[in-house]
Amino acid sequence: MKLFNKILIANRGEIAVRVIKSARKLGIDTVAVYSTADQDALHVEMADEAFCLGESVELSDTYLNINKIIDIAKRSECDAIHPGYGFLAENPGFVTACDKSGITFIGPHTRAIKLMGNKIESRDFVAKLNIPMTAGVTGSTEELLEAAKNIPLPLLVKAAAGGGGKGMRIVHNLDELEETIESTSREAKSYFGDGTVFVEKYVEEPRHIEIQVIGDNFGNVVHLFERECSIQRRYQKIIEESPSPTLTPEVRKKMGEAAVKISKAIEYNNAGTVEFLVDKNLNFYFLEMNTRVQVEHPVTEMVTGVDIVREQILVAAGNRLSLKQEELSQSGHAIECRIYAEDPENNFLPSPGTMSFYHEPKGKRIRIDTGIADASVIESFYDPMIAKLIVWCNDRESARKKMITALKNYAIHGIKTNISYLQQLLQHEAYISNKITTKYCDEHTDDILKQIKNQKASVPRDYPVIAYSIYSIAKDYLEAEEDMSIWKQIGYWRDLPEFNVTFEDKEIPVKFQNGNNGLFEFDVEGNKTVVTFESMEYGMIKLSFDDEVHTFYVSDDDKGNGFVSYDGFIFSIRRNDILVNEDVFGSLDTGGGNGQIVSPMPGKVIKINVADGNQVKKGDVLLIVEAMKMENNIASPRDAVIEKVNIKVGDMVDGSTELIILQNSDS
Repeated sequence: MKLFNKILIANRGEIAVRVIKSARKLGIDTVAVYSTADQDALHVEMADEAFCLGESVELSDTYLNINKIIDIAKRSECDAIHPGYGFLAENPGFVTACDKSGITFIGPHTRAIKLMGNKIESRDFVAKLNIPMTAGVTGSTEELLEAAKNIPLPLLVKAAAGGGGKGMRIVHNLDELEETIESTSREAKSYFGDGTVFVEKYVEEPRHIEIQVIGDNFGNVVHLFERECSIQRRYQKIIEESPSPTLTPEVRKKMGEAAVKISKAIEYNNAGTVEFLVDKNLNFYFLEMNTRVQVEHPVTEMVTGVDIVREQILVAAGNRLSLKQEELSQSGHAIECRIYAEDPENNFLPSPGTMSFYHEPKGKRIRIDTGIADASVIESFYDPMIAKLIVWCNDRESARKKMITALKNYAIHGIKTNISYLQQLLQHEAYISNKITTKYCDEHTDDILKQIKNQKASVPRDYPVIAYSIYSIAKDYLEAEEDMSIWKQIGYWRDLPEFNVTFEDKEIPVKFQNGNNGLFEFDVEGNKTVVTFESMEYGMIKLSFDDEVHTFYVSDDDKGNGFVSYDGFIFSIRRNDILVNEDVFGSLDTGGGNGQIVSPMPGKVIKINVADGNQVKKGDVLLIVEAMKMENNIASPRDAVIEKVNIKVGDMVDGSTELIILQNSDS
């Protein structure tokens, strides 16, 4: 078996960690690259060597800088580079640079990347293979605007070099088309280095189902069956599963054969994914081919037992594909949930910031792919995905229930995440009965958010209040004592039998009595509860209410704000008897009620639509801030006159930056 000696991973986060793990099993040394923002990242710690790409937060100076990465690969004597996904993974110029430097690119050849990486050219190529697809048009902005008049609404504007849900926008009104083309092109240029876009008919209520393929340099290609990826928000997947609960064996076979046919036609020689849209009658249409390992590859690995990254490395090293189609099969059912730093209640707006606590679920057939090991800072200039949580069971229903339990034990405090949203989504009747399309989140998010609110409100408030009270008093003794006999020793309990807490913005009086053998009696808002202490460790406490053990995850941030995770929900709480030394900052009204417009998150200003003295209407887009590779429109909260624009295009801003000042209403 041919092997590389050393591989450089030209990526960051969970995929860099994932590649390191497979390389290590093969006995291959690894080299990590990083920006200064990632200097303490897990992939940097795990790799055998690590080199800094620079201090800039601009991707063009770090993870997209081909010259720097090639130079590091040469200096560290790497004989191969794995690109992961995103960044340079589908950049033919990067492959060419690797070839010229005598370094093997762990991915397909440049012809496949160029052909399938460009959505326009790939459609022309696949059409010749008699594989069905929807019609689309390309050209200049003027040509697209004219041609689009002949395509029934709604339309889909897509980046020609796009992928991963980036560079895609739906248009329901032709009046919106020009601005949508402009913003999509700008995002495509920023993320892929190519601003070309095209317009096609948007197929409503489709399912998104993809086929995993692997080929070698000897003409062999196999498929590893399908993944159902229909649960998406902003055209990006958040839940994937395999097998698809939608396909019949006959359609599964036809789609697999179509994917292999496309792959063989371009002599595909690494891991890739052929994506299809599938309608309600199970007719499938070619969508695109991603010439890289996919984010969701773990669900395929769980049901087939194939280490896809290992196969990528072996094929690139010059080995024949060891997989035979007739020997491959799917076993059981796997579901993957992507854990994002985002706020589902605010249109899934990215939520960068500093975690105060991080706890992963554990158990048999539970897998977590992540780039962090503990509470971390989630930066605004990278993708907001924190981790991928994958579970396996014998069937879909068992896997669904297992995932819900795992999500309830995934605790992240200090930033917004989509964990509760995912948990409720999996309990929604439409998901359970597989009545899903790519519009699922558009159609059901309001219901899911309402369900989250109702279920959270149904939790007895004395549970999290008591858990936090006990934990906050005992935590200082946790490391000092070998056993929990401290409950008989803490005089503080007798000195402070009553205090107030602020729970979810409401002040609540708490009284308690310390009993014997771990028994405590609490009075929360007049509701008396007897609780038994079971166990405690850093960030977690187990208590028994009415002989039933409950687990709570508890943390505080550096400003004295407390958080309690219970049953998949996060509750905010604060001890009012404890004073915290902290600087006090005046808050700015993000909505502009006091005339000040600020960014809802850290990011980069990429467009300003107004100038001093301009009159604006309520809802007019004043500027656009890019954060976590998403464009965020900041609109005027009212009719007003622009008093002053304080920023310029290219500025990095955060929630404390006064972007624009509006004249006061009475001016």
